[in-house]
Amino acid sequence: MTQEIRVGALRGLVMRAPGITATKGFYEQNWGLTLAYEEPGAVYFRGTSAEPILYGLKDGPVYGIEYIHFAMADRATTDALYAQLVAQGEAVVGEPAEFDDFAGGYGFEVLDPDNRRLRLRTDTVKLPPQDQWARPRKVSHVVLNTANMADVQDWYCRVLGFRVSDYSADQMVFMRSATDHHSIALVQGHYPSVNHVAFELPTINEFMRSIGRMKEKGIMATWGPGRHGPGDNPFAYYVSPTGFVIEFTAEVQQIDEATHEAQVWPRDVPEKMDQWMTAGAPTAAQRAVMQGRPDPGFPELRKK
Repeated sequence: MTQEIRVGALRGLVMRAPGITATKGFYEQNWGLTLAYEEPGAVYFRGTSAEPILYGLKDGPVYGIEYIHFAMADRATTDALYAQLVAQGEAVVGEPAEFDDFAGGYGFEVLDPDNRRLRLRTDTVKLPPQDQWARPRKVSHVVLNTANMADVQDWYCRVLGFRVSDYSADQMVFMRSATDHHSIALVQGHYPSVNHVAFELPTINEFMRSIGRMKEKGIMATWGPGRHGPGDNPFAYYVSPTGFVIEFTAEVQQIDEATHEAQVWPRDVPEKMDQWMTAGAPTAAQRAVMQGRPDPGFPELRKK
């Protein structure tokens, strides 16, 4: 089947967990985000770009993702994608409509095969960009654990128009929805969960300064700094107060659609995992925290 309409770039995401909004100070004072909007039980942050919701925290009983947020080009494209998904029998959550949150705009949601909510939106509020040094500009990518990597990969590519950028052996696939090497990556695991979320700094110097800011706060990276093979991006991973893994990154590879060919990167060659050889392989503890806690998603929203 030929893909007709594709989703656009990753906007960000909202996480949910018991008491997660109580960690607001960590993201403002340490991680470098700015409060954009707050309401009972939910906190939303911005980065330095015009995007109104870079990262959100919502109190709830489950540790996982509230929704992953993607841009759409315009309302006509949004309506066309909705019609395409309905025709294919996909689990759309309501018809395209105006959103009533502070970011506004127009769009709808669809569930992926692991019952994660994907919010597809256009015409959001635009905030004045901020000229701040060593503060995250955007969410670069979200890495998801899944028990059915091949099927979920097929769904993202076939249904939403993602393209495969690279593989890490047979354990991981990197997929793009825009020019960034990956906006979604999948890891073969035992159950659906969030592996980590990466926040992009505009330059390598700001990446390193952000690591320095965390160090000044007494918070050390649990893995990194190093530089990945797939995506060619520097990395430094941390564990948030709620137990989610978050990453600073920069200089993510930009894909030329006319020339790029996906390759399979080995996992047993250390320099392919970390080009700088400064971080080494992740520890068993790092791998364990990246497995995350099982996230059932929102099966109740899937129409029978």
